[in-house]
Amino acid sequence: MTIRVLLADDQTLVRAAFAMLVESAQDMAVVGEAGTGREAVELARAERADLVVMDIRMPDLDGIEATRLIAADEDLAGVKVLVLTTYDTDEHIVEALRAGASGFLVKDTRPADLLDAIRTVAAGESLLSPGPTARLIERFLRSAAAPPPAGGPECLSDREREELTLVARGLNNTEIADSLGLSPLTAKTHVSRILGKLGARDRAQLVIVAYESGLVTPGIR
Repeated sequence: MTIRVLLADDQTLVRAAFAMLVESAQDMAVVGEAGTGREAVELARAERADLVVMDIRMPDLDGIEATRLIAADEDLAGVKVLVLTTYDTDEHIVEALRAGASGFLVKDTRPADLLDAIRTVAAGESLLSPGPTARLIERFLRSAAAPPPAGGPECLSDREREELTLVARGLNNTEIADSLGLSPLTAKTHVSRILGKLGARDRAQLVIVAYESGLVTPGIR
């Protein structure tokens, strides 16, 4: 299947470079380009993209609010948002994840990694690895002043809390299965059950729940 990608960035040259890269992949197609957050929301509704590559800093409507509007629109329930940020300077990434983004990456990422990120998020996974991006989340969560969300990990079984901890540390289903001695299908089923119990949109929101509830402590792995 072809992944329908919408590019949202206020810099024309950046959009053009991303468009060339995405179009070079046989399994992807660019279905629209937006220069503002409002245009991104409108094009997401018009083009029914599978995934929006969303810059945070844009005029008219920033990427966080645009992400929130897309995530809240029932007609766009299948649309994923992959947020771009500038490493160590953009302090809005946690807000973007809370708004409904399924992951993020830094703008200086390698081209091949961007394509892999698009495939990962389009497939329903979150792009949260144990590397620098996960440490970035931890740093912002330490300074975040939001209360733990309702329906936290206390509603989960011991095994489910263990799996949620592994999700928050960036493990994918195969890695969770290996860590707990499960089959990948069983691990995937358990993660789906956790999503349902917590009312979370995707794995990225599970990470937020795990950190904000104290199940995972920033800086401790």
